[in-house]
Amino acid sequence: MPKIDLKKELKHLYNPSKKEVTVVGVPPMNFLMIDGQGDPNTASAYKDAIETLYTVSYTAKFMVKKGETGIDYAVMPLEGLWWAEDMSQFSTDNKDAWLWTSMIMQPEYVTAELIAAAKEQADKKKDLPALSKLRFETYNEGRAAQIMHIGPFSEEGLAIERIHHLIAEQGAERRGKHHEIYLSDPRRTAPEKLKTVIRQPFQ
Repeated sequence: MPKIDLKKELKHLYNPSKKEVTVVGVPPMNFLMIDGQGDPNTASAYKDAIETLYTVSYTAKFMVKKGETGIDYAVMPLEGLWWAEDMSQFSTDNKDAWLWTSMIMQPEYVTAELIAAAKEQADKKKDLPALSKLRFETYNEGRAAQIMHIGPFSEEGLAIERIHHLIAEQGAERRGKHHEIYLSDPRRTAPEKLKTVIRQPFQ
């Protein structure tokens, strides 16, 4: 059985245009999620969250592959929701005030029961400080505007402005949280080649 790549099946959500902002309807999807606070570049909580999300996601993947269905799928990319209690403080100058939810989407054949077993198995193999914070939850984002940003995270400003401009042009209002999907591994990719989907839900 060929490996399933949901990024390709959901191309409109995970590979948007880099030239123009597009509007999408994001269906409810299941995620592994961990909430936290602080600068993602320095906060140990963020590093712990990422390690836990990937460890449990890969454990679940191999459990599905070894199970009755034998389905083999690619683990989805890391995603992040970002905000601050006081949005006027949400700036690159004060990253310590950032609040975030780090998450990885799970295929429909990954159940809550499977995740519970995967957490148990992962806990036996590895010390995961953020494991107790991990939850399996449906996220219903709905209508959103998005664009593909190519380049360093520090240069996302123009792309975000373009998204906000399109939403305002439609006479709509932003709602929910700033959403990013990280398609590149920053440890292995030059900053100018990083691919990040930037998304903002609106109503």
